Formats: sequence, structure tokens, C-alpha cells
Amino acid sequence: MPCTIPQDKIEAAIAFHGHFCPGLTIGIRAVELARRELGELDTLALVAVAETDMCGVDAIQFLTDCTLGKGNFIHRDHGKRAFTFFDRKSGQGFRALLRETAMAGPEYTREQAIDRFMDLPLDDMFSVTRLDCPPPRPAAVLESLRCEQCGEMTMESRTRRYAGKTYCIPCFADIDQKL
Repeated sequence: MPCTIPQDKIEAAIAFHGHFCPGLTIGIRAVELARRELGELDTLALVAVAETDMCGVDAIQFLTDCTLGKGNFIHRDHGKRAFTFFDRKSGQGFRALLRETAMAGPEYTREQAIDRFMDLPLDDMFSVTRLDCPPPRPAAVLESLRCEQCGEMTMESRTRRYAGKTYCIPCFADIDQKL
């Protein structure tokens, strides 16, 4: 079944991303799946988790309004073509994994791959796993601490303690190298 996201929204996502590509279509379809599984996205307390940094992430951020800065978009760099969506209100969530059988083969041109992804039925494109775990907790405003080495203020949860001193992660890596 062809993509049901309105064409004007797709065009805006393309403009946001900068070009139309197979990766972007994967994200567009993942958002369509989220809407099918969870309901109208603008009525949800939606959280999106991407296990990749591929082009589809831009479609997810743009079409869901989930962003890193608001804390309702989480990037877990596992290098997998997987996306998780949670509704904090209902507690419902699912993980969508792009099926290997959905991948366009090397014989496909870029345009043919885009067309394939935009027309493939969602159930043929993604395997869906329901989640029984709670959604990620909302972002918290934490104290900023000064790094003993560089002097820069760093969110408390991103600091490390070493020999009684507080360090940001990059400075800690310089100090605690275990080669």
C-alpha cells in the first residue's frame, strides 16, 4: 500500500533534509507506521528512538516534532535500521526493524529504491515488536559542574570523578587512558 503521509508533508521533509533519497523514505514510512500503531501523533506524548544516524532520522524528527533538544528524540548509535516509538501518556510503544527483504537490491536505481520504499506495505517493510518496558524518562535539568582540566561547565550527568576531581568526558578520556 502506498505511503499515506500527505505529499506536502513529504515535500517539507525533503526540504528539511536537503534531498530525496531511499534513507529518507525509510524514516517517512517509520513515521507512518508510528501513526498506524499509536494514533494521531500530535495527540501523543511521543518519544522516538533511532538506532542509526541515517537519513531517515531527519524525516522522523521533522514529521514527529521529536528532537534531541526537547529530549523526546534519542539517538542510540547501534548502526541498526531500527526505530522505537513510545507514547508516554498511554505507555504503549513498539520497535520497528527494517526487514532485510525490504531492502532494495543493488540492481535498483536510487529512484527505483525510493519508489519501492514508498509503495511497499508497512508490514512487508518493518517487523514490529511490542514493548513491555516503560518509555525513556523525560529530560531533566541538572546542575552544571566545572571541569577541573578545561574549566568548561558540564551537565552533572556527563561528568566523571577521578582522584576526587570532576572532569568532562573528553578530559576524563585524556586522564584515564587505559592502553
